[in-house]
Amino acid sequence: MMLGSDMLGDHVLQIPLCDRWQIYHRLQELMIPCSCPPDGSLRVQVNSYLTAILVRSTVMQFLAPRQELLDWLERCWSY
Repeated sequence: MMLGSDMLGDHVLQIPLCDRWQIYHRLQELMIPCSCPPDGSLRVQVNSYLTAILVRSTVMQFLAPRQELLDWLERCWSY
């Protein structure tokens, strides 16, 4: 997947409230600038392609169905 420069910058993620704080804390551990404003969203500052990959991976870890995670892991191991 290729990301254009328009993918860099501030992004607002609509994350279920029950998962938002866990994702927020994990992004903080990864030193990715983010915040949880009162509107219920999760705002993330994506400054590099590596950050974009880490954000995607973190969100996937919490929100993706188990089978999707297993398929992804199998694809990783096959390369």
